[in-house]
Amino acid sequence: MKYVLGEKEDYDIRLRKTVEFFVSTRALRNEPMFGIYNSGNKIVASAIVTLPGDITHPTELIEQSNKLWSELGSAEKARYKKYGNAASGLLPKEPHHHLNMIGVRNDYQGKGLARLLVNVVEELVYSHPFSTGVSLNTKSESNINFYLHLGYELVGHTKLDEGIETWGFFKSNKK
Repeated sequence: MKYVLGEKEDYDIRLRKTVEFFVSTRALRNEPMFGIYNSGNKIVASAIVTLPGDITHPTELIEQSNKLWSELGSAEKARYKKYGNAASGLLPKEPHHHLNMIGVRNDYQGKGLARLLVNVVEELVYSHPFSTGVSLNTKSESNINFYLHLGYELVGHTKLDEGIETWGFFKSNKK
């Protein structure tokens, strides 16, 4: 998200607003969200997914989007669109689920939580009658081997700007 939001002083506040928007988008569209909680009932890992098929944009969502981008700025919106266009160009055209975001709090990384979330998403995909599989993108080169290890196929790679790249992955729903 640093590419989209830029590295301004209030980055953490801007990031929180952006993530809240992405989560509320999934809620308004009744799309899956998964979380893993610690013993203190705090979410320590989460994933959000877009379902296959036509995406609906309720009026409330359009209003929230307009508000977010007016707060963040036109340069940020342009970078978001640039990234989105590049990333979507790496995805299959057939109906599939897309793992939009997956995150694990720093203190909980390396404990297999990302793998658990990916497994839950894959089970959702396997049970869907029209989905051909699950796609995802990563901007972190260090994630490539993780997704390859989980059986994902690297289907594309693109460079957006200096130091900003994204890799596209797909895993068929055929077990």
